[in-house]
Amino acid sequence: VPLRGRSISSAGISPPPPPPHAAARLAAEQEVENLSGLSPNPEKDIFVVRENRTTCLMAEFAAKFIVPYDVWASNYVDLITEQADIPLPRGADVKGKCGTNESELELSWLDQAYTLKLSFLKEGHNTSRGPEASWRLSRIQFTYDTTERTYFKDAVSPGKHTASSHRLSALVTPAGRSYECQAQQTISLVSSDHQKSVQLLLSEVRIQPFDIPADFVFSEEHKCPVDQREQLEETLPLILGLILGLVIVITLGIYHIHHKLTASQVQIPRDRSQYKHMG
Repeated sequence: VPLRGRSISSAGISPPPPPPHAAARLAAEQEVENLSGLSPNPEKDIFVVRENRTTCLMAEFAAKFIVPYDVWASNYVDLITEQADIPLPRGADVKGKCGTNESELELSWLDQAYTLKLSFLKEGHNTSRGPEASWRLSRIQFTYDTTERTYFKDAVSPGKHTASSHRLSALVTPAGRSYECQAQQTISLVSSDHQKSVQLLLSEVRIQPFDIPADFVFSEEHKCPVDQREQLEETLPLILGLILGLVIVITLGIYHIHHKLTASQVQIPRDRSQYKHMG
């Protein structure tokens, strides 16, 4: 399946310009691949990959990388480690491919100085309830260039490095559903730069790389455990308050009924000497 993006070339040879009507159609398809402007959050991107005029992958998230790198100390003898905070900006170039069991989203920015590639895998497995299918984020690859001066200042031995995940199994979601997680998640990557640990921070995530039911429409969401726990923590006080209120109402009702019953009964004196006054 060919990669779809803003420009496609083979062996360094640019294809001839398409006819005007074909160019307009191609531009219309490519416009939907980066819909970041539709997000109210300026730090969040929305990406759509379409093939055969059909949406096959949708992703919406905010991302930031924390990248350690070496600089010279003031004595120019020792090395100290600085930290670059690299956000995924709006307007990143998009490529992607879709398959039955494997899909991929590739984003690049600042003239290819930074590239993020997310690979997804759908697979079946047996459970006590029978065979089930799910998809997951199976691999992350982040390429960065420490010669780029926007985020890297005076890096020692500047050059390109690649940070990758190792045996990743993240965002596990039942097949046919989208993954949603508002909470921030941190995924560690190992860099080719002296095995440094690069942190990927993801937040406000909504992703579906397979089985999209209709153009630009996510399937029912599968919430991450953190969101489920926070939702429970928000609703639990309300539930407990309702239960407590119900217990109070029932207690007051029982007391009221008991009081009426005891008030209507004839009071028999306990002291036998008072019997003579009765009748």
